[in-house]
Amino acid sequence: MKRTVPVLGLVFAACLALTSCGLGGTTATDSTSAAQVPELGPDQKVSIVFESYNYGLAGAWTDTFNALIADFSKKFPNIKVTAQKPQGNSPNPASDTISSIQNQIVAGNPPDVAQLGFSDLDFTIHQLGAKPLDALFGKQAVQANFDGQRFHYHPRARVLDDWDGHTYGVPFVFSTPVLYYNASLFTAAGLDPAKPPVTWQQVAEDAKAINARTGQGGVYLDCLTKSAKDWCLQSLVRSNGGRVISEDRHTLAYADAPSVEAVKMAQDLVTAGAMPKLAQKQGYEAFARGEIGMILETSAIQGTFVAGAKDKWDLRATTLPRFGDKTPVPTNSGAGLHILTGDPAKQRAAWELIKYLTSEDSYAQIAKNIGYLPLRSEMVTDPGVLAAWASQNPLLSPNIAQLATMEPWVSMPGNDYLQIRDGMMDAVESVVFQGKDAQSTLTAARTEGAKLLPAS
Repeated sequence: MKRTVPVLGLVFAACLALTSCGLGGTTATDSTSAAQVPELGPDQKVSIVFESYNYGLAGAWTDTFNALIADFSKKFPNIKVTAQKPQGNSPNPASDTISSIQNQIVAGNPPDVAQLGFSDLDFTIHQLGAKPLDALFGKQAVQANFDGQRFHYHPRARVLDDWDGHTYGVPFVFSTPVLYYNASLFTAAGLDPAKPPVTWQQVAEDAKAINARTGQGGVYLDCLTKSAKDWCLQSLVRSNGGRVISEDRHTLAYADAPSVEAVKMAQDLVTAGAMPKLAQKQGYEAFARGEIGMILETSAIQGTFVAGAKDKWDLRATTLPRFGDKTPVPTNSGAGLHILTGDPAKQRAAWELIKYLTSEDSYAQIAKNIGYLPLRSEMVTDPGVLAAWASQNPLLSPNIAQLATMEPWVSMPGNDYLQIRDGMMDAVESVVFQGKDAQSTLTAARTEGAKLLPAS
């Protein structure tokens, strides 16, 4: 299965063409089912570095991953794992991952295994040199990990890191857009919290009521700023029947009518006083404090919401609202785990870490502590695993329900895809929060972005 994901060109453009820079890609040439990397010897000591943006996020993220790595070290005392966050200063540490690894590769000390976004898959394979897992360990071993001991990976999740018939990573964590809401504010505003909005028109009406009757913010959509990236915006646009880029990936489409209408909907929320003008972090922190009635958000922030609401207000969640009678289209956020090292012993150690982090035990902790989807989704219905917990924690159910209709997050093509994406998001942000005209602003951004597309 070939997935078309862009190549990234950043500050090391001159270096990328040189194999001495360590950025030359490695592509498998056959689909061998036999493992090429030997098992570790019983007394063989190996040290590996694991880079994950979860370590750039305080609280549940870092605490959960520290606990997982500690447990892995007990099970594999011969493997020492040094965990680190990406090097950089972005508010969202996931934004620093690619440049962080580039810098380390050029310096000659890249991490051995890394958590990398789905939108960077092409670059991860062809420039960072991610290794094809099926060639290293055999297709049967890779598929056996997906199948699990008892619980299978969801079929829509297991192929997200595939390219040209090979598996270059194991999808690890992601979310679909979830509408979290403050049931206490719903009650205070005279709304029925048992009947959350199912359309964007209803979201607008409820948000206005919350603002008018309680003085708090009505709704915040974490889809509309550059720091939010574009995975959630794509869900809004797809749900309105549009795309940000054509299916053949040759034409930018975010100035077409469905996209403009989706962005205008968000602008209207701000104009009506139903959505406060906040940056991404300000938005989800305000919701956690109980100061906003609803938020469209990734489940990665769910732990923050649970902690903020505890003993103070009633936190609930529902699925992505729809535009009129159109079927909502949730897209996925998130990342997979990739092996970058060329050392066979480190490759084997990294594979053991990947298998552990995507195991049933690990997903149980990740789901409970952070709120990410367990990609082995059957776990939430099994009485011996997460069923009892899931019944007491209905916040997970919207995400599980939306897996069935999930579509992949589509990235922009070419060496300049980040500039294309950021130009689009800058335009969206200026429309929604600065009141600029939607059609002309998005059209101007599309014109500039089209100049950066690779020749077809």
